[in-house]
Amino acid sequence: MAALPAVTTDMYLPSLPVVATELDTTPALVQGTITGVLIGGAVGQLIAGPLSDRFGRRRPAMVGVLLHVIASVLCIFAAGIVPLLVLRVIQGIGNAAATTTAMAVIRDRYSGATASAILSRLMLVIGIAPLLAPTAGSLVADIAGWRAVFGVLAALGVALMLFMWRFLPESLPPERRRSEGVGGALRGYRVLLRDRQFVALAILPGLGLGALMSYVAGSPFVFQEQYGLGETQFALLFALNGIGLVLGAQVNAAIVQRFDPLHIMRVAVPIALVLAVVLYVIAFRDIAGLVGIVVPLWLLLAVNSVVPPNASALALSRHGERAGSAAALIGAAQAGLAGVVSPLVGVLGEDAVAMATVIIGVMVLAFIVLAIGTPAYRRKERR
Repeated sequence: MAALPAVTTDMYLPSLPVVATELDTTPALVQGTITGVLIGGAVGQLIAGPLSDRFGRRRPAMVGVLLHVIASVLCIFAAGIVPLLVLRVIQGIGNAAATTTAMAVIRDRYSGATASAILSRLMLVIGIAPLLAPTAGSLVADIAGWRAVFGVLAALGVALMLFMWRFLPESLPPERRRSEGVGGALRGYRVLLRDRQFVALAILPGLGLGALMSYVAGSPFVFQEQYGLGETQFALLFALNGIGLVLGAQVNAAIVQRFDPLHIMRVAVPIALVLAVVLYVIAFRDIAGLVGIVVPLWLLLAVNSVVPPNASALALSRHGERAGSAAALIGAAQAGLAGVVSPLVGVLGEDAVAMATVIIGVMVLAFIVLAIGTPAYRRKERR
């Protein structure tokens, strides 16, 4: 469930240059089809969160994935970039219900370091998307064209609905559900937004995802056009970087049992910022070509992957009584920030320098939010 947005994004990535040519549009607008999923996800999670607190976890998730299936089928027949952009937003709205529910179910059952460890294990599943989805998408596009990718996404949505119907138990019993309507949902969001530390912790996963999506949106143009890789080579390199994401998350799952999640982020965020600066220098000076880009980028993605699970677990632990709404705000911040940030790579030039510049900016913001909004660097308050 949590991996559905990543699969929807990554399976389509190798086709971006072809889509730009076939639909006679610009790379920036084609990258907007990635942004559309993220923006739709931000809006959809704000809707799905309160619904899951009111009606339980299963029903909103099933309806959301059904919406994903319908939008995926319609994407097959999109005649231009504008309809495709709109349908990708709808896809994101549908995906949101599955993602929000996955996080809320974890919070229903676990909290604290245990929740952080389980969210890191969840990153293993999410990390499979970069490992497999671009390769699968490249194969499908080579055989049947880029539109067939959306047929596969529709089929995956149907399969997910069947699995949820069969294997996802309801984790929120009726006596724990919140009966308020729209007004109650808005009041719940107001309570969350008044908690300064919750807001900071909710923003940090979004900034972490923003750095990742800057790489995701820029990588087809950086590796395929700037460095001349073919679709299959790009998919393999994307999978290699996906391994970094998975390993980083699994290391976090192991060490979070010994170290406080806030302390882990206190160390990881500055390291990620330094690696982003190294990436920029190598890209700007064109040091060691493709290998020079890949090495610091791999390390950066691995280190950055520890931020979202730790920040999300700490944020959810502050408001377990409204886990759906809290998960929705965290997810909306993730999708919204990543959606705003990722097109900047295309605006700045679609090359490795542009990608590194955006990542540096995001990591600087993450460091500032961590320092100001949490007790990570305040010795007397840190626990």
